Amino acid sequence: MASLSVRIDLRPGSRIGPGKIELLEKIAAFGSISAAGRAMNMSYRRAWELVEEMNKLFPTPLVSARTGGKHGGGTALTPLGLAVVTRYRAIEQAATEAASQHLSALQAELSAPAPTPDTQP
Repeated sequence: MASLSVRIDLRPGSRIGPGKIELLEKIAAFGSISAAGRAMNMSYRRAWELVEEMNKLFPTPLVSARTGGKHGGGTALTPLGLAVVTRYRAIEQAATEAASQHLSALQAELSAPAPTPDTQP
């Protein structure tokens, strides 16, 4: 099935897309950058680099660290982080809906029989 993938260029060299958004969603779910990275088959270092990149991109961080203590530390999305994920998913949904007819047509073209020599123009 044909699908649409959305990448948003926010400024030159800075973008968000499905991978970064999935990482944010997994951080929210697991409360840990390392657990989110493992869930995506990504090293902790790479996950941390992506978080740092996103945190520097916006005026305030998208991910914040919680210090250890009785129940341990971890990470969480900030209100801005939650808003970025929500807005990205809304943009992705709107784009998919707008392109659905064209995606279906492309999918149908994949299933069309190949022209034979006597049916080619």
